[in-house]
Amino acid sequence: MSREKPRTYTAEFRASAVKLANESDKSIAEVARDLGLNVNTLPTWISKYGRPTESDKTIRTDNHLYEELKRLEKENARLTEERDLLKKAAAYFAKEHR
Repeated sequence: MSREKPRTYTAEFRASAVKLANESDKSIAEVARDLGLNVNTLPTWISKYGRPTESDKTIRTDNHLYEELKRLEKENARLTEERDLLKKAAAYFAKEHR
């Protein structure tokens, strides 16, 4: 009886699998089956790479929200300027047309 050589996975694949398991609504066993892994492999990787703590999620989410808010405020200011310029141009051409 020949024993099968264990499969080796890249670090990127392991990290992606752990991230998927942490972010998925599915159980860890379901995610492992979906990825074609042994159901005991993924929990091992999760313990090795660690689960994100609640505070880590909050910090990342808050930073992302502040960056998005900043970007939207800049875009809003630019669009307001464009709108005001177009209003002035429309008024100018309306006077000229009469």
